[in-house]
Amino acid sequence: MATAAIERIVVQATPNEKKAISAKAKKLGLPVSELMRRGAAAYNSAKEDEDLGAVADAAMAAANRASDSIDEVLAFVEASDKRIAAMEAKASKAGKGP
Repeated sequence: MATAAIERIVVQATPNEKKAISAKAKKLGLPVSELMRRGAAAYNSAKEDEDLGAVADAAMAAANRASDSIDEVLAFVEASDKRIAAMEAKASKAGKGP
């Protein structure tokens, strides 16, 4: 047999919050107190914070990889520009004649 809920907790809410909570409880076919108990039981900030931290870490790792790739491409382009300039200078000298 389930223990009866006999303890009272007072929750302060704005009039709009109260309307929203009451409407949600009605939509779900639950008393407000049951909705509030379920909501409190389902709340797990530590797990959500841990999950969010993992996502943030993965995003940072991806950003670092992207930054490294950009640096590599920029270095390649710089080296390529130097090779092209050297080839153009050589071709310019060859075209002038003796």
